[in-house]
Amino acid sequence: MTKGKRLRDSKKKDQKKKEKVKYWLDSAEDDWKVAKHLFEKGDYSYSLFFGHLTIEKSLKAVYVERLTNNPPFTHRLVYLAEKAPLELSEEKLRLLETVTDFNMEARYPDEKFSFKRKCTKKFTQKYLTEIEVMRKWLVKQIK
Repeated sequence: MTKGKRLRDSKKKDQKKKEKVKYWLDSAEDDWKVAKHLFEKGDYSYSLFFGHLTIEKSLKAVYVERLTNNPPFTHRLVYLAEKAPLELSEEKLRLLETVTDFNMEARYPDEKFSFKRKCTKKFTQKYLTEIEVMRKWLVKQIK
């Protein structure tokens, strides 16, 4: 293989990677808008569900940027962060674990709808604020 061909192939790979990263970030941004819209409308549990999607897709953007592979098919945020690999504080790890639960609890409520009842305006606002901080931090992890 010639040096020129290797260079062209490398540029194509870099472009593909950039496109994939952009896809995940754009999709995360769309989900973040939905999360905020749902919060404004008082649909707090689904607002947190879309907050989870925002973090999941942001993590997948970091994963692609760092590893150039397609990210794993999973909703487990800590797993994605570890695979990316990201250095996380205990506080960030706890948040990822909690936000992962929002995905499951919103999609598969128990018969008492306890998660939905837990999602007061104050509770949801607290976590949306933390999700936004995490989202911005994740975007900064991308070169």
